[in-house]
Amino acid sequence: MPAVDKLLLEEALQDSPQTRSLLSVFEEDAGTLTEYTNQLLQAMQRVYGAQNEMCLATQQLSKQLLAYEKQHFALGKGDEEVISTLHYFSKVVDELNILHSELAKQLADTMVLPIIQFREKDLTEVSTLKDLFGLASNEHDVSMAKYSRLPKRKENEKLKAEVAKEVANARRKQHLSSLQYYCALNALQYRKRVAMMEPMLGYTRGQINFFKKGAEMFSKRMDSFLSSVSDMVQSIQGELDAEAEKMRLSQQDLIAVNESVYTPDSDVTSPSINRNLIQKAGYLNLRNKTGLVTTTWERLYFFTQGGNLMCQPRGAVAGGLIQDLDNCSVMAVDCEDRRYCFQITTPTGKAGITLQAESKKEYEEWICAINNISRQIYLTDNPEAAAIKLNQTALQAVTPITSLGKKHEVQHLSQTVKNMENDKIIPSEPAGIQDSTQLIAPGTPIQFDIVLPAMEFLDQNRGGRRANPFGESEDSSKDEEDSLLQQMFVVRFLGSMAVQSDKTCEVIYEAMRQVLAARAIHNIFRMTESHLMVTSKNLRLIDPQTQVTRASFELTTVTQFAAHQENRRLIGFVIHLSETLGEESMSAYVFESNTEGEKICYAISLGKEIIEAQKDPEALAQLMKSVPFTNDGKFMLLNDVSEEDGTMHEGGEESEA
Repeated sequence: MPAVDKLLLEEALQDSPQTRSLLSVFEEDAGTLTEYTNQLLQAMQRVYGAQNEMCLATQQLSKQLLAYEKQHFALGKGDEEVISTLHYFSKVVDELNILHSELAKQLADTMVLPIIQFREKDLTEVSTLKDLFGLASNEHDVSMAKYSRLPKRKENEKLKAEVAKEVANARRKQHLSSLQYYCALNALQYRKRVAMMEPMLGYTRGQINFFKKGAEMFSKRMDSFLSSVSDMVQSIQGELDAEAEKMRLSQQDLIAVNESVYTPDSDVTSPSINRNLIQKAGYLNLRNKTGLVTTTWERLYFFTQGGNLMCQPRGAVAGGLIQDLDNCSVMAVDCEDRRYCFQITTPTGKAGITLQAESKKEYEEWICAINNISRQIYLTDNPEAAAIKLNQTALQAVTPITSLGKKHEVQHLSQTVKNMENDKIIPSEPAGIQDSTQLIAPGTPIQFDIVLPAMEFLDQNRGGRRANPFGESEDSSKDEEDSLLQQMFVVRFLGSMAVQSDKTCEVIYEAMRQVLAARAIHNIFRMTESHLMVTSKNLRLIDPQTQVTRASFELTTVTQFAAHQENRRLIGFVIHLSETLGEESMSAYVFESNTEGEKICYAISLGKEIIEAQKDPEALAQLMKSVPFTNDGKFMLLNDVSEEDGTMHEGGEESEA
């Protein structure tokens, strides 16, 4: 027979989430077995009912055959042979009825009764032990919560002893109930095999005996098969007896343990503490803030995995990340007059989670382990040796730090250690590249936003001109009507900065790199969305809500424009302006578009070609032949996709938004 899965009785006292998870598998198996047993019992009771019905039917048939003689048939003469024949058949049916009655009794004793006993005895026992285990587990949780609330100061030793005794009794009760429950579940794995095969063995034997007495219809081979099945059942029963004896002895050994196993914080004066841990696991109380001034404490199972602190609720299959311990600091804290509390602080100095240990030993070992992990010594070749070297630092973390200066000093020490480690691993980066400094001066400020629409309203309303209520001036509308090219794109402004050269597209790529790097360093995620209108005269940024022009650039001042080589949605261009005093200024503008940047570059390139072609009538005529026009005389961009509405226009798209 294949090996049988078992619950380890040695893990009953620890009651870890892994054991609870394995226990849930056994409970699910027991539930499935209960459902199947009920269905199997219904089928067997139906067979037994049919056999009883057969007995009643044959008995009724025999009576009916004998009643033929007593019938007053109007034409009953000459029925003597029929009556005698029916009498004979009645005797045969009576003999068969005896066989059917014996078969029905045998089915009741060997098929239906064993499955009923299995359901009422074994499955009911497992269900009862499950309820008792649940009650004991809840009682232990309540006693642990009461024990955890014992005050740290002005401690009543008598009250502490009573609560500790209560915890020990609850833990002992839970241990005993879990051992009984685990033993019942382990035994169920054997008993279910017997319970499934034993009824069918009785059913088959009853049928064979029935047919043997009626006629010799079965061969000796079937007898040998049934004999082998019987031997198998006896063998399983023998294994069950041996395993039951083994579990009984193991249960006795586990119960005969020291009383300190059940009592929390049994050795307060001189606990044996391992300060060189790089891994730790166990139950802790987690402080949760439920309101402005109210908090709750939840007892959960915590364990470390690499540089992470994981939390696994009871019954969960796996744990989840609750805190990254790399470069964190841990210190003892006074929290709500509770004992053995400590707090984990993030590398930025922000207070993290607050935890409470069960005993002084657990309390100091958790602090030492987190200190060791926060120094990332688990990544070294010999973590235990590195932990021994940092043992003194771990001891200092046990003492509460009440001085702000000491806290900064500890953080500075942690940062110094990290920098020393990084200096060994990460080489220093070069200070700068000569080519980039020739394109953009070092330290050039970056503007991350453009002029707000409200300021544009004020600028447009200054003077004696009457403002258009739709946000556009009459001159700009007239320019749009006279323009041969109008193409609008949805863009988001990323930043702009002064540049020193516009001779190559590399200046745009360098500006993109510096703008994106500055946004990432300063955590700037806000972007202003605008409509970029490309015409044959200028580039205009239009507010999508008010239709106010935020910025406008003459197309002749655009000296360079390019899309990013990898991220096709990034587009940039360089504006070259002449100042009043004869000086020149160059600025790079970087945008992110909804469409590919190459399409915007194509539109700008087409606009500049139109400007050049307008100087020469022949060149303009040649350009007009190469690019189709719409009905109103504007250039049409072929094979263009409208990104705003997500539709494809057949035959081309008019270059006006």
